[in-house]
Amino acid sequence: MMRRQGNESERMRWCGRIVGSVLLLTFVVASVSLAQPAPANKSAAEPAAAPAAAAPRVLDQNRFPPTPTPFFRGNLPIELSRSGAPQVGFYLNLWRFVPFLALFFGWVWLGQWVNEDSNALKVNSEFWNSALFAGGLASMLTGVSMAPFALGFFLSMALQGLPLGLYIRERNACVPESARLLTPKHIKSVAFRLAARLGLSLGGKKFKQQLLGPDIEFVGKTSTGRRDTSRTSQVENSRGFLAAKELVYDALIKRATDIHMEPKEDELQVRLRVDGVMYAVEPFDRALGDNVVNIFKILAAMDITEKRKSLDGSFRAITGGREIDFRVATQGTRDGEKMTLRILDQSNSVSTLNDLGFRKQLEEQLKEVVHQPHGLLLVCGPTGAGKSTTLYACLNDIDSFQQNIITIEDPVEYKMANVTQIEINTKAGQTFATSLRSVLRQDPDIVMIGEIRDGETANIACQAANTGHMVFSTVHANDAITALYRMVDLGVDVSMLSSSLSAILAQRLARRLCTECKESYVPKPEFLKKANLPAEKIEKLYRPPKAGENAACSYCGGMGYRGRVGVYELLVITDRMRDLIRDKVALSVLKAEARKGGMLYMQEEGLRLVVKGITSIDELLRVVK
Repeated sequence: MMRRQGNESERMRWCGRIVGSVLLLTFVVASVSLAQPAPANKSAAEPAAAPAAAAPRVLDQNRFPPTPTPFFRGNLPIELSRSGAPQVGFYLNLWRFVPFLALFFGWVWLGQWVNEDSNALKVNSEFWNSALFAGGLASMLTGVSMAPFALGFFLSMALQGLPLGLYIRERNACVPESARLLTPKHIKSVAFRLAARLGLSLGGKKFKQQLLGPDIEFVGKTSTGRRDTSRTSQVENSRGFLAAKELVYDALIKRATDIHMEPKEDELQVRLRVDGVMYAVEPFDRALGDNVVNIFKILAAMDITEKRKSLDGSFRAITGGREIDFRVATQGTRDGEKMTLRILDQSNSVSTLNDLGFRKQLEEQLKEVVHQPHGLLLVCGPTGAGKSTTLYACLNDIDSFQQNIITIEDPVEYKMANVTQIEINTKAGQTFATSLRSVLRQDPDIVMIGEIRDGETANIACQAANTGHMVFSTVHANDAITALYRMVDLGVDVSMLSSSLSAILAQRLARRLCTECKESYVPKPEFLKKANLPAEKIEKLYRPPKAGENAACSYCGGMGYRGRVGVYELLVITDRMRDLIRDKVALSVLKAEARKGGMLYMQEEGLRLVVKGITSIDELLRVVK
């Protein structure tokens, strides 16, 4: 009985399973039938395959027609859209991803440029780096979260462009006009350059000269020093014209005062003098270098066929709204023709004596000499020591409207308002001596002579100082006391020299330590004792970083120094010293008398700058022996 009941229960379970399977199979078949449209050639007489309960589903199918393309996960390619089978494919839209990828890398590149540019210009680097990072991050989040692709992309560009535009506006206020970005001139220049690369000629002749290379224009001069624009047109199509522009522009950017082009066996070596020290730059190959030399010779009205004799001339360059003069000198050597360009930048001229870095007491003594009604002020030092700059500062300290100031120079280095400036011309027979004789008939109050080179000029200068004129001039000598004997060696009578001389200023130029990368150190007590410096008052001195440590300093370019400062020695001629000069006493006696008057030697003045951290002891020993 129990077995019969168990068998019946088992049969009931199997029947339930069979019925459930049939119902499930029926449901699946019905679902597939409803999902597919009925064939077009189906006969109306056939019986309905679906039960009456499926009628509402037929109505839903007629209400919502099927999609024209099959179901596809991801991007639907064109070749798959024509097939009827559902597909699963690539989920990334390349047409939208590539622009945002370019936007991301543009953000990275602009961030690096803003960081380097703001550090170089000292324009609040931390703030602008943070602003550009925040703008770029917001643009990326906006681009991936906003549904309309076009709106999201342009909004992302706006979020990046806003801080960039504000930074460019601030940095343009700190740079010269030629270096400003996104100005009409800059945009026009970029557009014309791109057109030139595509073979299109736009912008006219003047702009064609600037299509390639830096924005600098050469202006030639005649043999008499007058402007000659025809010489520029002679060289603008030469092979080395672009190289010549790049060389000059690079020298101006690096604040060079001289460009030296020295021929070697297979190349033309180029060196720049920056802050009084020579630095080598990339050389030219010999053929290109010879072309560059010839271009400068044509601009300076020099004979390009003459390569053995020494020649000289000058030309001018215009860049950034300023005019820069170049003095050109050549000399034949064993390997070829050597050329030196002396750069005279009007924008670097010193305005007053206050800008020269004199000690207060020394500045007051010099001003007292400058404003004397008559006398002779000599400035001595080697070539490149800043003698002419000092004399120009002395002239600027005088009221040129109440005084008749005349200068005799070779050549005129800096233009001065309301000052008569004469440039000598040895080829035409116009020398310092002949010019000085004629100038004294022009009723001058102050006469500046560029350099006393011979006895005739020295005697005329002393005579002018004795006859009621104030005379400024330079002479080559190592120190102030030596300059006295230099004038005697030129043939000046000691009686006339003692009565005409007012003061002698000896000077050197030492490089300033970079304020961004200089490092401090504790000096040795032996050195302080030898230099007569109080060890108890000096805790530290400064020096440039070791080689390689300052390579990242953008302010000094890795040199450790930037700019120069004057080291001076002023000898004021007193009545007692006039008597000693007439008696032709020994050099030691004159020095002892000068020390009694409070004169400090250049070494002592230089140590004052070392203690203040303005320069280093190594630099002082380099310029002052």
